[in-house]
Amino acid sequence: MTDLDYVLIKRLQADLGRHRQEEITRRRAANLPVLSGADAVQHGKALVQRVVGDHEAGLAESGGDGYTWEERQDLVEALEARLFGAGSLQALLDDDAVENIDINGFRHVYVEYADGSTAKARPVAGSDEELVETIQTLAAHVGLSARAFDVANVRVNLRLPDGSRLYAVQSVTRQPVVSIRRHRYRRVTLKDLVALETLDQKLADFLAALVHARKNVIVAGATSAGKTTLLRALASEIGPDERILTVERSLELGLDEDVEHHPNAVAFEERLANTEGAGAVSMAELVRDTLRMNPSRVVVGEVLGDEVVTMLNAMTQGNDGSLSTIHANASSDVVHKIATYAIQAPERLPWDATVRLVATALDFVVFIRRIRGEAGQQRVVESVREIAGISEDGQLQTNELWGPDPLGNVVRRHGVQVRAQSDLIAAGWRPASGGWS
Repeated sequence: MTDLDYVLIKRLQADLGRHRQEEITRRRAANLPVLSGADAVQHGKALVQRVVGDHEAGLAESGGDGYTWEERQDLVEALEARLFGAGSLQALLDDDAVENIDINGFRHVYVEYADGSTAKARPVAGSDEELVETIQTLAAHVGLSARAFDVANVRVNLRLPDGSRLYAVQSVTRQPVVSIRRHRYRRVTLKDLVALETLDQKLADFLAALVHARKNVIVAGATSAGKTTLLRALASEIGPDERILTVERSLELGLDEDVEHHPNAVAFEERLANTEGAGAVSMAELVRDTLRMNPSRVVVGEVLGDEVVTMLNAMTQGNDGSLSTIHANASSDVVHKIATYAIQAPERLPWDATVRLVATALDFVVFIRRIRGEAGQQRVVESVREIAGISEDGQLQTNELWGPDPLGNVVRRHGVQVRAQSDLIAAGWRPASGGWS
């Protein structure tokens, strides 16, 4: 791959935009419909070839050196990425082996691959200003509402068209900083995770039974542990006849896009305040909104604040089978994390009230961990806990049904009974074999 001339790409991008606008004007004057879908893509690619061809003709007339096939192809791909994708980031996003991308100023780009290895990549922009422009363009066109990224709004959180999550910061760092977390499995099932050795078949059958029995489940884990992927796999067990309402800070789950398996799904996205400080719609408000819209299940993409109280209340009001994720370092830490968020919420719930709410609303905690080793990295469902009520001293009790043995293997805890076993059996689970009836 050749080094790209970003000054040239920006000039050719301007030519490309001019040709596109001319075509739009021509079609409107002739009362022709504006191109869309596959026709728009085909026309855009033709314009890219025309712009690059015109540039090559200009080089030949001036006696300049022509391009090799590889150089020409890189130029074409760079322009197509700016036309259809995420600009110069698109090449990295199109690489299935790339899992995370960190950009510390336009010159310093680091990628982490699926096997856990890291490498420095070539720059994705010609300057910090161009990098900021790329993020601003994405922020203005993805999601349900435009998001500003400027001196007054120094951070932005959004989902890219391929499902990746992008978080960017400027002005409070020496150079703009961008972190992108890839979601390589947008359509994933528990069977897929068994194939990836994230869990075994018996545990997969148990988790499927939790969904079919409409148990309220929260998936916990550290950053990049695979919480969202596991949540998607659990959601794949929800039948197409159910109405699913998802609530997220930035659209990420994409259940509403899978119309084949979830035809009656609606995605809600938090809206930030405008420059005047008005118009914000919080996660907690959206969770409350979903309760008025006939949900079969409410899925909260990620609990990070005061929406936890609203979510738990929703779970106690007939919305059984709800799913969510939360950051935690161990399955035993989840309750403390929820309590921390609850205390910070406007309700200011004390510890004992939070414990009672969790005991009433939540049924199971599933903990997933990313394990790094010499052979690479592996994501593993490490622990499954069932909420078992409140002790005499007011502490929340949990039973760990699956957990690591002394060798680190995840095993079923012998002698630990499943309190909800009758409900799971009614849903089709067979405890003796771990399979389905």
